[in-house]
Amino acid sequence: MPFPRSNLDVPSGKKPTWLRVTAPGGASYVHIQEELRRRDLHTVCEEARCPNVGECWRGGTATFMLLGDTCTRACSFCAVKTGNPKGAVDAGEPAKLAEAVAALDLKYVVLTTVDRDDLSDGGAAHYAATVRAIKERDPQILVEVLTGDFQGRRESIARVVESRPEVFAHNVETVERLTPAVRDPRASYRQSLEVLETARSLADGSYTKSSIMVGVGETRDEVVRTMKDLRASGVDLLTIGQYLRPSPKHLPVAEYWSPERFEDLRDEGLSLGFLHVASGPLVRSSYRAGEHFVREVLFKRGSKKETA
Repeated sequence: MPFPRSNLDVPSGKKPTWLRVTAPGGASYVHIQEELRRRDLHTVCEEARCPNVGECWRGGTATFMLLGDTCTRACSFCAVKTGNPKGAVDAGEPAKLAEAVAALDLKYVVLTTVDRDDLSDGGAAHYAATVRAIKERDPQILVEVLTGDFQGRRESIARVVESRPEVFAHNVETVERLTPAVRDPRASYRQSLEVLETARSLADGSYTKSSIMVGVGETRDEVVRTMKDLRASGVDLLTIGQYLRPSPKHLPVAEYWSPERFEDLRDEGLSLGFLHVASGPLVRSSYRAGEHFVREVLFKRGSKKETA
């Protein structure tokens, strides 16, 4: 049944008070920024204008974006620059990023990329090389990869999984009905589910993760249906957050969901069997990822995935 509309819900024309965030700053924030600039590295925290960049960077956490800052796709919700990188790859980036991780003394690292449809493997080899470079320096560092769909290529998914990240993440982003309006035409709802299912079938001792954003016109029933589809595809970890329009050129916000509705979705997700559900207005796919993963999964279940 539909979740009753809260009197705290806010229509799209007015941003609610619970979405206010502290401006970025502080010693840890500046340190991370300086290390990234010095090595010419990018983070999705900045490129996608994440509202949590101040909080995460002050806490010493960053999500690194591999393969440059230009995406070959043009999703209507995303602030990352779009264009044609023409096959450009910085072969030294895995080593540079591993050095940055060591310099920043990070214990949990999230790696993502722009979509690189101009590369034959979608950037899978680069992903794998970066995971290996990080773990060669310190095998105890936990790595999460947040990948694109690789156009559904099993061999690309396998190459990333074989580098043994602790978490393989791919975002379905929205409900099936809204996917054509929200995501680039080269992406599809069913293809994303298949990517996650393939990763789950190949993974040995690692976890799968996905993310849903709300506020683009979906219903609660559609979100729950998406959650069920993700569980059926073997997804272990889920994040749910509010869509925020990065500029007037992007998809408009249809509605701001209230914090209590996010709590409802969290409870629903846990009842469906997800190991962890982070659900809230400012939650993003990599928001405080290490803290959530370590506290809610590894500490409770041990360092290796349990099998039936």
